[in-house]
Amino acid sequence: RMAARRALKAVLVDLSGTLHIEDSAGCLCSSSIRLRSAPVTIRFVTNTTKECKRDLLERLTKLGFDIAENEIFTSLTAARNLLEQKQVRPLLLVDDKALPDFTGIATDDPNAVVVGLAPQQFHYEMMNRAFRLILDGAPLIAIHKARYFKKKDGLALGPGPFVAGLEYATDTKATVVGKPEKTFFLEALWGTDCAPEEAVMIGDDCRDDVGGAQNAGMRGILVRTGKYRPADEGKINPAPYLTCENFPEAVEHILEHLL
Repeated sequence: RMAARRALKAVLVDLSGTLHIEDSAGCLCSSSIRLRSAPVTIRFVTNTTKECKRDLLERLTKLGFDIAENEIFTSLTAARNLLEQKQVRPLLLVDDKALPDFTGIATDDPNAVVVGLAPQQFHYEMMNRAFRLILDGAPLIAIHKARYFKKKDGLALGPGPFVAGLEYATDTKATVVGKPEKTFFLEALWGTDCAPEEAVMIGDDCRDDVGGAQNAGMRGILVRTGKYRPADEGKINPAPYLTCENFPEAVEHILEHLL
């Protein structure tokens, strides 16, 4: 079945946990450069909501990665696109560093709730304010619903548990815009002249990166870094197209077998 696929045209790469963990990139830059030498379009796709795209690009550049701003597609971008489509005024439960990506979006007298990773916002008063707005009919928009992510000192709660709490309390379902939603992966390919069948996704999250990409028609490569836990491969069906020890091994496979 794989042999019938069209030639690979695009590679989507997760950032946190795959290319770097916080401000540590190890020896991954050389593999990123090797991938650049291949005849494929590269998109760096991330659910990060801790910082705006400009700050993220600056941090990745300092780590040694040669990345252009138009190569990054974030769940913040997807969330902003949705807010503009719906023409709503959000209560933004996001980190202050993410706010520049919502410049120009009206937030007075909010009639929608947007939840990202915002530890300083996840206290009773703010969650209760969000709860009341949703009860009054405001849509609940989750930038993503990741259960946890990897920090230098270990795993940490993602926004998913807090979104789930609001869903439970209000008996409603959030609209999710980030990975693993199919629309996120399709939006990431816009402008690449590439069909999902011509793309592969590399990530450390079996459900959100690999499962989401494969549900959108792409191949998914799981790396055993970042938030990866033993036996993650068995958590999705179909299983990952491939599991590799790390990003460099995934790049080697692509260069040797998929081009």
